[in-house]
Parts: sequence; C-alpha cells; structure tokens
Amino acid sequence: MIRILAPLISSRQLLRKAKVRGAFNILFSLMLTIACPIVIWGAEDFARPKVRAITAFIRLDRNNYEAQIQDTLRMLRRAKSAMEQGGYEVESIRITTQPFPEYIRGLSKDQALAFFRAYDDLAVKEAFDANIGPAMLHDNDDTAPAELLGEILSTTKTLGASLHVADEDGVHSNSVRAAAKMVKYVEEHSPHSQGNFNFGAAAMVAPYGPFYPASYHTGAGHQFAVGLESANVVQRVFAATSGDPKAARAQLLKALSEHALAVEAIARRVEKETGWTYMGLDPTPAPLMDVSIGDAIEKFTGAKFGSSGTLTAAAIITQAVRDVPVKQIGYSGLMLPVLEDKLLARRWSEGTYGIDALLAYSSVCATGLDTVPLPGDVTEDQIARILGDMASLAFKWHKQLAARLQPVFGKKPGEQTEFQDPFLANATLQPLP
Repeated sequence: MIRILAPLISSRQLLRKAKVRGAFNILFSLMLTIACPIVIWGAEDFARPKVRAITAFIRLDRNNYEAQIQDTLRMLRRAKSAMEQGGYEVESIRITTQPFPEYIRGLSKDQALAFFRAYDDLAVKEAFDANIGPAMLHDNDDTAPAELLGEILSTTKTLGASLHVADEDGVHSNSVRAAAKMVKYVEEHSPHSQGNFNFGAAAMVAPYGPFYPASYHTGAGHQFAVGLESANVVQRVFAATSGDPKAARAQLLKALSEHALAVEAIARRVEKETGWTYMGLDPTPAPLMDVSIGDAIEKFTGAKFGSSGTLTAAAIITQAVRDVPVKQIGYSGLMLPVLEDKLLARRWSEGTYGIDALLAYSSVCATGLDTVPLPGDVTEDQIARILGDMASLAFKWHKQLAARLQPVFGKKPGEQTEFQDPFLANATLQPLP
C-alpha cells in the first residue's frame, strides 16, 4: 500500500489539485489511484532507471583477500538494499582492485592463474562482478602481465580488466600492440571468443569509474561509485520532444537530474552509515538489450541509427548528462555498446553504421568502440590500428574513451556471431573498411 501511495503523495500534480479543487477531489483522486495501481505504477516503473552498478574500490591483499571481499560485500549489499528501498532496482554489485601486477608479485604464472581462478570462483559464488585492474598503466610497463591477462580472461567467467593505451603523455604505442596481441589470443582461446567482453583498452580514462571493464584505481581503497542504466529515460524524453533539440536537451536534463539526485542522496546516506567514501555517480545513460539508446536516438532523428542527425542526438545527450548537478565520476557521456543494445546490434547487421561512425560520435563524447563484433580473420596489425585511432582521438580531445573489440574465431564477414551471454546480442559480421 505504501509503495502504491508513494508516487501519488509526492506528485506535484496532486498538490496543485489540492489548492484548486479541495478535499473532495483529492479523495476521489486517491480512490482512483488505489483502484488502478497497476496502470499508474507501471507508467512510473517505465520511466525509472535502474542502478547499473554499485562499484567498490579496494586495495587487495592476496594473503587476506577473502576477508576483504566479505567486508566489501557487506557494504555493497547494504547499498543495494538502500537503493532498492528507494525504488531503484540494482543490476549488479562490483569490486575493482588496484592494478593486478601489484598484488601477484612473487608468484609464478601457474600460481597467478590458480589465484585468479579461485577469485573468479568466489565472485560467482557471492554474485559480484570483479575487476582486477589494468595489466599496463604506462607505455614503458612490462608487457608480461598483458600476456598473462590473455590467459586469465580465456579461463575465467567474471573477471574483467583493462590496459591503458593513452594518457596525458600521449598514445602508448607499446601498449596498443600488447592489447592487440592479447585480443587475438583471447579470440582464439576463450569459449565462443567471448573472453574479450571482459577486456577494455582504456584511453584517458580516469580512476574510480563504476562501469566495467575500464574501471580501475591506484589509491588506498575503501571507496565506492554508482553508475545508472537510464537509456529508458532518454527513450521517453526523445519520444515526447519530436526532434526538437532545445526541448530534448532541457527535458532530458530535468529527467536525468531527478533520478541522479535521488540516487546520490541514497549513496550519501550509505557513505555516512558505512564509512566508505562516495566518489561520485556516472549519469551516462547506459543501455541494456531492450532498454535501447539506439531506439532513443531513432525516436529523435526519425531515421535509422547511423543516419544524419545521429551525431546531433549524441551531442544533445552528452550535453544534458554533463549538466546533471551531482558529483560526477567516470565517462559522463554516452554509451553506444553495439552488442549490449538489441537495436544497435540490428543496425550493425544492416550496415547502417560502422567503426568510423562510432569514432565520429565519440568526438562529441561517446565512450569509444564498445562491444564491436569483428570477423575472425582480422589481423593483429588491424586491431592495433583500430585501437590506435581510438587512442589518438581520446588524446587529441582529452576524452575518456575505451574499446571492447570482439573478433570471432573462424567467422567471416556476412556470418552471424554465436555468443552465449545474456548481455550480448548476436549480429552479422561486417567487413573492415
């Protein structure tokens, strides 16, 4: 009953009715709401985003990691419960560590692999997503951890990681080549070539972002951040504003801000109650399958994703996101993950856009090349050139971008991917330019 009444009691529309129509009409409205709760609550649910991720950052001690994880999970589960009590469903809880080469020093390769398999088993058992940090942060770092990462991603289920290919010093050419080599290895050695779903080549990415796989930190730990899954909010606003850029931006800012402020207020309470430091919220409207950012953009343009106007829509979304009045962390832009969004996957299959278009959209602050399917005959050199383009764009415009490239072993252009992951749609592979 309280859940049914909550949206009514907080409704500005009802408060206006109270001033004009008097107590009788208020009572009538209340009775009507109770009589038809499914319709009213269903409409509010459609507009309400999920919390995609509550991500904790810890400095992992290999000798005491199980106790550390349990302590972290107590905070994350408390935060999840608080979000859900506030009306926001939580998609995932996550734990990100410092760069993994720092905490496996002294181990042989076999010992390191055994440790990460045990950590992966723990993540599956306790139902959290785990990110083990970057294999390489700097261009002069040893490339051996990148080679080890290929084996980790090919033999574990949930572990994610990254490799930095650009920072304030410029593009990391050695890291680009190491990343390309690793992507080809994982393509050939992971089931259904799915292992690269958990790897991101990160360019200009700042620490403490909640979204995977480029999430990382180098600090003391004991912090957390929050990311939203709010593409449905963009869908609703763009459907209502009929391609009007000024109205779309204003209404989107208003709608995103309402939910971001509510989620941040909950996060602040969690911070006070647990002693974990709240680092910020990433209001990037992440999509997932039917909750489609591609569909939202098509509602704005009135044409297929990739048509003229797509870049304008990307810019409007990013501008609105950047103006959301919360403590922002992470990308704070736009996500266009090809295979995590059913409509984007369909348009990729139709050939309405490609890698160059995604890079163009990234120039107005998308998040790079995300879950891009590639034929299995793509070479290591071609992958390096793709990553190099993304890294060059990020460095030139000082943007946080990342790449998840997903070549499929044995598949050719024109053939269909066969991923077996609930978060990956399948698509027709396109030839490279």
